[in-house]
Amino acid sequence: MKTKIVCLVFILFAMISYAQNTLEIPAQNISTDDGVAYRLFSTKNMYTFIKLDTRNGRMWQVQWSTKGRDYRFQTTLSDINLVNKEEEQNGRFFLYPTTNIYNFVLLDQIDGRAWQVQWSLDAEDRMLIRIY
Repeated sequence: MKTKIVCLVFILFAMISYAQNTLEIPAQNISTDDGVAYRLFSTKNMYTFIKLDTRNGRMWQVQWSTKGRDYRFQTTLSDINLVNKEEEQNGRFFLYPTTNIYNFVLLDQIDGRAWQVQWSLDAEDRMLIRIY
């Protein structure tokens, strides 16, 4: 009986240890149409999306809700054009999720530049930082 209990405890500890060391691979949004001007990217928050202007890298945080108008909003994450007007083209920018719920990597698929994008419900915690 003691042997069975010790084995069961050992197995439980092994399972708990394994579960704590595994990272969930971020879900990727893939559209069949790469020529679109705007895309919505889901976050791990069920109510929050990031809207990306794929031509110039501008982004907005979009929140939906069933609780009413006060809980639905769109706010600016970045209103900076990351390319000149002449360089804009549909599908140029794309967001890649990370294992952090609040962070994505924005990639310029033409020249390879990358930025860290952080969304938040608090305005002071939103950011766009170039990755060099």
